[in-house]
Amino acid sequence: LHKASPRAGKQFLKVNCAALPGELLESELFGHEKGAFTGAYRQKPGKFEAADQGTLLLDEIGEMPLRLQAKLLHVLQDGEFSRVGGEKIIGTDVRLIAATNRDLEASMRMHQFREDLYYRLNVIEIRIPPLRERREEIPVLVDHFLRKFNMQYGRTVDVPAETLRAFVDHQWPGNIRELENAVKRIVVLGSARSVHVEIIANLNGSRPAATRSGMVALEARPSPDTPISLKQIAREAARDAERVAIKEVLDKVHWNRAKAARLLQISYKALLYKIVQCGLAVHDADKEEKAKEVMAS
Repeated sequence: LHKASPRAGKQFLKVNCAALPGELLESELFGHEKGAFTGAYRQKPGKFEAADQGTLLLDEIGEMPLRLQAKLLHVLQDGEFSRVGGEKIIGTDVRLIAATNRDLEASMRMHQFREDLYYRLNVIEIRIPPLRERREEIPVLVDHFLRKFNMQYGRTVDVPAETLRAFVDHQWPGNIRELENAVKRIVVLGSARSVHVEIIANLNGSRPAATRSGMVALEARPSPDTPISLKQIAREAARDAERVAIKEVLDKVHWNRAKAARLLQISYKALLYKIVQCGLAVHDADKEEKAKEVMAS
């Protein structure tokens, strides 16, 4: 956004609102005058001054204290502020980008985030879905991180196909940072074995391994002489349970995939991916019904 804008020649600065206590965050954003508080031995300009004519990113804005939210709202409305401990009014022209992983609407209901600030900030909203809702991007991201860390550490490590499949199945509660760290560990260790085992253990512990009746029937039981992989059995059982759950919901809503996605609490795109991954037959809906689904989504 910054590089493609007329502000590209000016500063792009970032402030993590969760990394600093309120007093220091206020000084970081607006600066302070000499003697404004203990340790303020000199005048210090803030990020709003430094980013004038440029872009300022406020990361984790949901963690900003209410008192500071009021001052931020004033700056956004009037384009001016004063440093901590100062009286001089300073004008600023900054394009503000705010990011958060919190539900700000829920925070407003709990009186933890100002409603007027929310609507002042929310001019254009870009929602980045969690990684579990865009699993089709995981192989591309893995390839990107592999090239990055192989170059950084002078390695030629690759991710085996079975590990990549486990990556696609994993929920990734830590999103892309967690995936990046997993790939980095593989490159540093020179092997995917330990990461693969950890991912499979998480899959077996976090994904449903039973149908509604509480049991998964293994139709093809191995003979007494055949080696048994409990991890493989658990993985297949979990996948079967997911397939059954998705099909039940799809049948319940007459294969209205937009509605099914809402009931399953995943994105429409993620559901389409799951339908293909689980090998479910595509329902023969007429063109009108498909058009309604796309519009509803």
